Amino acid sequence: MAKRGPIWVLGTMSGTSLDGVDAAMLRTDGHAIVEFGPHAYRPYTATEQATIRAAFGQWPGDPAVAAAAEVVETAHAELLTRFTGAELIGFHGQTLAHDPAHGRTHQAGNGALLAELLKTPVVWDFRSTDVQMGGQGAPLAPFYHFACAKWTRATEPLAILNLGGVGNLTWLDPTQPA
Repeated sequence: MAKRGPIWVLGTMSGTSLDGVDAAMLRTDGHAIVEFGPHAYRPYTATEQATIRAAFGQWPGDPAVAAAAEVVETAHAELLTRFTGAELIGFHGQTLAHDPAHGRTHQAGNGALLAELLKTPVVWDFRSTDVQMGGQGAPLAPFYHFACAKWTRATEPLAILNLGGVGNLTWLDPTQPA
């Protein structure tokens, strides 16, 4: 069932710093930000950090991956249950291995499991297709940056730096159509 007009979307991020999981809601029509909503943070414990760190550099099927995925899914589910009203959830997962030069990347976490637990549709595995097509694995950052520039009513070209495990620099001209 497709809904016309803006919807509330809940997005999550768990970075390579392993500090924890961030989540934030915004209302969007898929092109523009209509409104920003609540946000929250759930830190990883030292034990959780160690479990995820043990899986860094490993690919699906490697021994530590399942334990890391369980930590990621549990932490995300705990945080996401604090929110109400989300009509769609974006789940990045936790990057364990990233090799764009060879067209592969791996983020731990199962979006289908979260959708079942939270009774809300979940979109996930954003990076894989981007990397397979020659990208660096951050396909959503430029779209979000453009929407933020439009939301702030920027009128001049600007650059936005997203510095994380993979640094992204987006140069955009907000006067151009989306």
